[in-house]
Amino acid sequence: MYYYHTLSNGIRIVFRQNNSIVTHSGVYINIGSRDESPSQEGIAHFIEHSVFKGTSHRRSYHILNRIDGVGGELNAFTTKEETCIYASSLSVHLERCLELFADIIFHSTFPEREIEKEKEVILEEINSYKDSPAELIYDDFEEYIFGKHPLAHNILGSKRNVKRFTSDDLRTFLADNYTTDRMVISIVGSADFKKVVHLCERYFGDHPLEASAAQRDGSPDYSQFDLTVNRHTHQMHVMMGCQAPSVFDERKVAFSLLNNIIGGPAMNSRLNVAIREKYGFCYAIESQYTPFSDAGLFYIYAGIDADARQQFDELVRRELRQLADNQLSTSRLHAAKQQYVGQMAINNELALNEMQAIGKSYLTFDHVDTLEEMQRDIESVTAAEIATLAGDLFTNSHISTLCYK
Repeated sequence: MYYYHTLSNGIRIVFRQNNSIVTHSGVYINIGSRDESPSQEGIAHFIEHSVFKGTSHRRSYHILNRIDGVGGELNAFTTKEETCIYASSLSVHLERCLELFADIIFHSTFPEREIEKEKEVILEEINSYKDSPAELIYDDFEEYIFGKHPLAHNILGSKRNVKRFTSDDLRTFLADNYTTDRMVISIVGSADFKKVVHLCERYFGDHPLEASAAQRDGSPDYSQFDLTVNRHTHQMHVMMGCQAPSVFDERKVAFSLLNNIIGGPAMNSRLNVAIREKYGFCYAIESQYTPFSDAGLFYIYAGIDADARQQFDELVRRELRQLADNQLSTSRLHAAKQQYVGQMAINNELALNEMQAIGKSYLTFDHVDTLEEMQRDIESVTAAEIATLAGDLFTNSHISTLCYK
């Protein structure tokens, strides 16, 4: 059972109670790299790093020591559409976490000296991605898929932008976008919900109601592409995929199930069996589906030997075509649904994963589905829906490819 509350300033709270001695808590903010102008590209991620560098009440060391000093873990991440600051700690330290979240979100000062040091850290992060083709290809593929749309923005930004960001730039972006109407506090732990609300009121409630003026563009255009880039890698890195249903698309559940069948984490996924197990063409192969607010991304990734490139492409396309041309039998569809529900249940057994999942869900939908509700949605998917989706999206003229060699 999930509990909800909205503070007078518009900040929303979602909570699930358990019996653990560890509590996972976080603040989700509905701002990510897609909300940046071209000259700001990378600033949301830069702020995620820099909120730990000093507030009007604390220096950087005191921030880092506040949670870690009692055995907890403090962290943050930025995506295309969200920023999350979160912590795991003993349940007795929940108040400490919430107070710190409020301090760094509302009172960060971005000291210039600390900002200059953090630039070097992020520049090294960018370098590390460029040295890892298996990671870089994901960002490049997204840029080609989404073209000039803000969803194409690289989360890390460019070296040029990072070098020129100032403390004033960070403060302005934060003030314009870290507004109360875009925030959700998500908690999974053993505290009483009344106490949770009281603590959130105490540390977040006195901040004034704010509404962001940020507006997101409409759906991105898409043109199929086939590109090969010479990066002098030992193996060929291959990405295949296309745009997919958005998070609000009624086909999202069916496509999530379809993706899990194609290349989900299980060893019996169709691609793993047809390509890795049968031919040994790759160490691992996976597919992924990421829905955004107005579009989605589907991709298949593998690292292969260059000599296997043509056969690999043919095998992948054959598996995709078969899903369109041959409806799943009743027994196979039932097994796929059981597998997907089981995977979700196991994933949610990790309370940190659950805290992040319900925070994102409440931020996006103003509601969190229970596992039972998600299972009902999955059970309602038909074999005809799966085949139709595959037929619509997995044509040769729609699937794009990017290769590093």
